[in-house]
Amino acid sequence: MASEAPAQIETASFVEGTTSLALREALAGRRGRVATGWLFAGPAIVASIAYIDPGNFATNIQAGARYGYSLLWVVLAANLIAMLFQALSAKLGIVTGRNLAEMCREHFPRPVVWTMWVVSEIAAMATDLAEFLGGAIGLSLLFHMPLLAGMALTAIITYGVLMFEGLGFRPIELIIGSMVSIIALCYVVELFITPVDWASAAVHTIFPQIPDAEALLLSVGIIGATVMPHAVYLQSGLTQARMPLRNDAERRKVVRFSHREVIIALAIAGFVNMAMVVMASGAFHAGHADVAEIETAYNTLTPLLGIGAAAVFLLSLIASGISSSTVGTMAGQMIMQGFISFRIPILIRRLVTMLPAFAVVALGANATSSLVISQVVLSIALPLPMISLLIFTSRRDIMGQFVNSRLTLVAALAGTTVVLLLNIFLILQTFGVAMPAFAG
Repeated sequence: MASEAPAQIETASFVEGTTSLALREALAGRRGRVATGWLFAGPAIVASIAYIDPGNFATNIQAGARYGYSLLWVVLAANLIAMLFQALSAKLGIVTGRNLAEMCREHFPRPVVWTMWVVSEIAAMATDLAEFLGGAIGLSLLFHMPLLAGMALTAIITYGVLMFEGLGFRPIELIIGSMVSIIALCYVVELFITPVDWASAAVHTIFPQIPDAEALLLSVGIIGATVMPHAVYLQSGLTQARMPLRNDAERRKVVRFSHREVIIALAIAGFVNMAMVVMASGAFHAGHADVAEIETAYNTLTPLLGIGAAAVFLLSLIASGISSSTVGTMAGQMIMQGFISFRIPILIRRLVTMLPAFAVVALGANATSSLVISQVVLSIALPLPMISLLIFTSRRDIMGQFVNSRLTLVAALAGTTVVLLLNIFLILQTFGVAMPAFAG
């Protein structure tokens, strides 16, 4: 093993050096537009897998099965908020050369920093609970094995993928990008198989409606499953050291490329999320509105739409679980190092974040319900990175000419307010305060 480490480092240095040289040529205008776009693609694609993780499967299936197309507008709103904050996170990393966690450590009082780190670690465990359980459920259904065995197999595959991180940023970006492509392709196929009322879907995408208090809880879960705290932290880390930028002109070009990539990557993720709701609505809402679990959805799809639809659903779930669990571990490492300047071996990090998932299964808790609850936890943790990001990107002394415009500031404030209000409603509901229905 000792003889392999220098070779791995040398390979990683060569790969990153070659990519950095190509990026430098692209900034100088010596490469075509398509080649330049390809070179700068990667960070948003990696972060986007967090927006189509198994937690999304759980919340979107319940939303479509129980409420039809009624909550499609929540998915759209969540995705638009995600686009904005991922773009801001990328801009922070590009302009400052620091990730969001590092900026918090440098600018906030120590008690605030430690509180944010603890909350972020709890959110990371909730994230890994969803991602790890999702991959395990998919593998256990595919190979007809116990869920614990599926979890062990997921752990082995995820750790294997994480080893590619030692070869530099490009290999892991290509692996995750391939997984995103598989998931998106699976849902293109699902939409051709599933009967869809496109007119009704379009109406509910535009006009807000929350039928009852349970729909409100599910809406908070959708927000938590879509706008992910660790993805907000991660995006700034993926862009901060991609290549050294020498002046504001280069930063402006990279920010522009980054914004385009964020829009494209999260538009694809948004399509997948909406397709999940549409598929669940078309397949289950009319006669199987009680479908609330991933396992039930898989078993119900076979007699309703055929083995092909069920197999495609399972393939997308496995790809989602493995890739998002990999990215979640990467984000956890970056968050810990950013907040407290401490890094642990990737294997130990992987083992620690897996423990809650194993505990859930060992205690006999319902896996899909645990996924939904984990997304609510994420939504409650979300305002901290959102507010921090908004503070930093709105400070001229930090961002210079890249400070948020008035329109961006208003939009970001609106997105943060939506998340905060939904969380307040959730807390009130949890303590037994009656919530009104919002009919559309």
